[in-house]
Amino acid sequence: MKEYQDVRNHLLEMLEELDDRLGKITDDVKHIDKPLDQDFSEQAVEAENDEVLDALGNTTRAEVEKIKQAISRIDAGTYGICLLCGEPIRKERLAALPYANYCIQCAQRRELR
Repeated sequence: MKEYQDVRNHLLEMLEELDDRLGKITDDVKHIDKPLDQDFSEQAVEAENDEVLDALGNTTRAEVEKIKQAISRIDAGTYGICLLCGEPIRKERLAALPYANYCIQCAQRRELR
């Protein structure tokens, strides 16, 4: 685990940033700072904006889950091992995508499916 302590710390920082982002998205969708406009056309625009925010929130939640899984793999000593083929994930890939689950070959095969 000591080998990946810096990565773990970076992932924890990423989690904190994503939690902040999720909080802001949730507040925006709930219209905490500003109630819905009385104008129906403006409400339609706000509803479209809420749909975009929902999509961003879903993407952020998925990223949070991947980061939590990566931290768990670091703690378990299995970080950096492809979940499909069991081969090591290249350091360059982990540097670019620290929560990668798959080596580049397996990730490409999964995308083709």
